[in-house]
Amino acid sequence: MNLLITGGLGFIGSNLIRYFLDKYPAYRIINLDAISWGAHLESLADREADPRYTFIQGSISDKALVNEIFSGERFGPIEGVINLAAESHVDRSIFDPSIFVQTNVAGTQVLLGAALRFIKKDELGRFRFLQVSTDEVYGSLGQAGYFTEERPLRPNNPYAATKAAADLLCRAYFHTYSLPVVTTRASNTYGPYQDVEKFIPLTITALLNDRPVPIYGDGLNVRDWLHITDHCLALDLALHGGRPGEVYNIGARSERTNLEIAKMILHLLGKSESLLTFVDDRLGHDRRYAIDPTKIERELGWSPKTNFNAGLLETIQWYEVHRNWWNG
Repeated sequence: MNLLITGGLGFIGSNLIRYFLDKYPAYRIINLDAISWGAHLESLADREADPRYTFIQGSISDKALVNEIFSGERFGPIEGVINLAAESHVDRSIFDPSIFVQTNVAGTQVLLGAALRFIKKDELGRFRFLQVSTDEVYGSLGQAGYFTEERPLRPNNPYAATKAAADLLCRAYFHTYSLPVVTTRASNTYGPYQDVEKFIPLTITALLNDRPVPIYGDGLNVRDWLHITDHCLALDLALHGGRPGEVYNIGARSERTNLEIAKMILHLLGKSESLLTFVDDRLGHDRRYAIDPTKIERELGWSPKTNFNAGLLETIQWYEVHRNWWNG
């Protein structure tokens, strides 16, 4: 497969490219990334010499560049797309939503339009467009219940709203043009190569440097935590076996409060709870997310393999060893 992965220098993207290069020797990966705030060239520096891997710096909203890639003149026909390119930091979206609209909404439309233009009708049966979304599009849950794929989209912050808009564009391109789009919505993902502005790596790196850890509000916001290796497997299965037009929720059934996780990291690093600092809550901060992954388990045979305690310890150890990656 000649596979275009957008946003491949980000957290999920860089892990996914490693996964595909290791698992599928015959695949060629084209990585299109604008190198915005969450992207790190160093994340794939050791793969740059692999002839199966090509990096192109650019934005998915650059129509001319995207059309050039899809034309097949440089890399051959594109046989699959995994769209991970997105502005994804909620705090930044609250400060300035405009770049989120440009990348997450307009950029997704550029990719869909290029696929529709350049993929021949007799090749659509083999082509797949995988839209990687987030559980944040569903809004906030109460103390009980879970997000299912049938839940209405009710985003509560600008980032989530732009991801919801992109998801609806994908739905429209499937129903209007029969473009074989599959959408995944995953819970909070953690693991190596995640930017230090995100909660778990922020907490780890702050404590490794004996700095205070900011905790929004009372720290009791709940998230379902998914290890990156489990997320990569789910995306692999969704790309190759997901039914076009369908949405698949990806969750680990591993709910934790932010405060609980911060205290776990404190304990594992032997640090004092005096380093926890409670700050004003984020605007529009959803109280609880929890995913029901029954559909992907039933249809694609996926299930999470990584125990949260083991995965968190492994993640802490990675940041301890790779200080140059995040502290350079």
